[in-house]
Amino acid sequence: MVPELPAPEPSRQPSSQSQRGLDWFIFFLADVQTGFGPFVAVYLTTQKWTQVEIGFVLSIGGIVALLGQMPGGAIVDAARSEKMVAGAAVATIGCAALAYAVWPIFPVVVAAATLHALASCVLGPAIAAISLGLVGPFAI
Repeated sequence: MVPELPAPEPSRQPSSQSQRGLDWFIFFLADVQTGFGPFVAVYLTTQKWTQVEIGFVLSIGGIVALLGQMPGGAIVDAARSEKMVAGAAVATIGCAALAYAVWPIFPVVVAAATLHALASCVLGPAIAAISLGLVGPFAI
């Protein structure tokens, strides 16, 4: 026997301001997320880094991002405020970008790549949770 689906909740209509705010947040966040890696590679090249060093740093970031996906989702699930988690992650990415620009030395860049990767791990689940809270499960 097939279990019955839960009855739909009464229609929740989020304000257009809330929807627009989330849309703009995601728009600018996508730019930060996708553009970070290529710009870092070019910037570090201008700082006289070798391709091996750049590849190593970007690989560390990729591995940390891969391993941090499930813990990142668990952090968002455990959080009381997904907006605060997303805000902290964006602030962390900003600090990582500042660290790249101000101190382009190997240990700082590795730490910045690690922080950026960890912050990115919570942003996807945080956006999903915020969207779900805004419109409900039946509108997604």
